[in-house]
Amino acid sequence: MNGKVYSSFKEIDKDLKILKLQREIDKEQLTHDVRSIKSSLHPSNLWGGWGAIAQKVILSLLAGKIMDRFR
Repeated sequence: MNGKVYSSFKEIDKDLKILKLQREIDKEQLTHDVRSIKSSLHPSNLWGGWGAIAQKVILSLLAGKIMDRFR
């Protein structure tokens, strides 16, 4: 509990309006965070890093085999 003493209904309304706006901002922030998490957990994003690593490994193996044939 805040323990604030109000002297008018105008002060109470002002604080309630501020709290309502803060709640709306927090709700929008949470929605944005959920969307961000969903997009970062999308399979194409998860495999994106592994795909580049796999491509480098395959290319290095192929280059090694080609070099062995020329030796």
